[in-house]
Amino acid sequence: MAPQTNIPVAANVLGTIGTVFWCIQLVPQIWYNWKQKKTDGLPGLMMFIWATSAVPFGVYAIVQNFNIPIQIQPQIFCALSLTSWTQILIYNKYASIPDFGPSHLLTLYFSGYRVWTATLLSTAIAVVFGGIQALLILTLRGPYNDGVEWPMILVGVIAAILLAAGLVPPYFEIAKRSGRIVGINFVFLAIDWLGAFFSLMALGGVMYIVWHVALTPFSSLSPASPLPEFRSLLLELGIFTSQLLFLLRTRSLRRKAKTAGIPFDELPEARKFVFPRPPLPEDDAEAGVKAEGAKRERRGSTVGKWASRE
Repeated sequence: MAPQTNIPVAANVLGTIGTVFWCIQLVPQIWYNWKQKKTDGLPGLMMFIWATSAVPFGVYAIVQNFNIPIQIQPQIFCALSLTSWTQILIYNKYASIPDFGPSHLLTLYFSGYRVWTATLLSTAIAVVFGGIQALLILTLRGPYNDGVEWPMILVGVIAAILLAAGLVPPYFEIAKRSGRIVGINFVFLAIDWLGAFFSLMALGGVMYIVWHVALTPFSSLSPASPLPEFRSLLLELGIFTSQLLFLLRTRSLRRKAKTAGIPFDELPEARKFVFPRPPLPEDDAEAGVKAEGAKRERRGSTVGKWASRE
C-alpha cells in the first residue's frame, strides 16, 4: 500500500501526463458553460459527486506522501468541479419547467440560483470539504505511520466509488433524450478520457488489471489500483458511443432540418431527442381550445353574477 520507491521512467512519464490531463480536464467544460450561458444536460449531481470524491482522494494522496503534483491534483479537481457546479446552479433552467415529475426532483436543487447565492454556497461547501480533509489527514496519518492500513484502504475505496459514481448521472440525461448528448463538452470528455488512459498505461495496462484484481480483490478498488481508471474509460466511452449512434440515427432528420432552414430541435420528428419535450402542433391547438373555453366560462360566470345582483 505504501508508495513505490523504484518507479520506471516510462511509468513516471505516463503518470505525469495523465495527472496533467486530470488537472485541466474541466477547464473546457467551464468555458463552454460560460460561453453558452446554459447547462441543460450537464448533471449537477455529477459535478457535486466529483467535488466530493476529491476529499478522500486528497486524504489518500497526502497521507501516503505521494509526489506533490498528485497531492495537488485532487484540490484542483475539487475547485473546478465546484466551479462547474456553481454554473449549473446559475444557468440551469429546469426550475422554470412545470410537471417534470418526481424522477427529476433533484433538478430543482440545481437550478435558478442567483450568482451571489450560488457563489457563497459553493465557497461554503469548499471550506467544509477542506476542513473535513484536514481533519481526516490529521486523524489517519498517525495510525497509517504505525502500520494500520485498513482506514486508508477504506478512504481509497470510497474515493474510487465516488469518482465512478459521478459518471452515472449523465446516462440518465442520455436516456431522457433517447441517446443524444447535450450540455457535455466533448473536449472536456476527451481530456478526461486521455487522463484515465495515460494513468492506466502508467500502471501497466489492461493485463495488469486482471492480475491485480485476481490477487487483491478488495484493495483493487482503491485509487492506487488501475480499476478506477478502467471504469472511467468504459463509462466515458459509453457516452462517446451514444452520441455517435445518435448522429448516425438522425442523419436524414438533420438533413431535413438543414434543407428546411430550421433548427433540428424544431422538427416534430426530433421531439424524442429533446428534453423537456416540446408540445406537438395538435397539443397547441387543443390547449388553445381549452383556454378559449375557460375564458368563456369565466365570462359567463361574471355575466351571471351581474344578472343576479340586478
